Amino acid sequence: MAFEGTVHKYGRDVDTDVIIPARYLNTNDPAELARHCMEDIDPGFVARVRPGDIIVAGENFGCGSSREHAPVAIRAAGVSCVVAASFARIFYRNAFNTGLPIVVCPHAAREIEAGDRVRVDVVEGRIEDLTTGKTYAAEAYPPFMRELVASGGLLPYVKKRLAEDEA
Repeated sequence: MAFEGTVHKYGRDVDTDVIIPARYLNTNDPAELARHCMEDIDPGFVARVRPGDIIVAGENFGCGSSREHAPVAIRAAGVSCVVAASFARIFYRNAFNTGLPIVVCPHAAREIEAGDRVRVDVVEGRIEDLTTGKTYAAEAYPPFMRELVASGGLLPYVKKRLAEDEA
């Protein structure tokens, strides 16, 4: 399971209020949330992001309130993966529960630049900056986490498993 895209780079402490501002929390529609993703920290993000692109950020990405809307908005905007030096604990769990692949890799988060082309392989635990040629080691996903993300998150995963059990 690998993801390849152009990097959108952010610093440390990117909180859920700038990922998806509270004024848009009156909807659960992923497409509507995507239209406002990152607008308070990067007003041009939605116009620039392309399907498959990757967010790279510093420490404590997704801090703040515990809204699931934040990883949903990122995924719905077309981002295939987020690489950060670290993630807020609740965002980390919400990302997997909603099917957004995330990878902790402080070294890559420091060195990869906005606009770089990056490939993230969660099976091998490898991040390749295709622009600079540098490779970074990250923790590989165990099989369960790969299946969870491939299913689109926790709810689709559980529904699939229940259907398999019934068959």
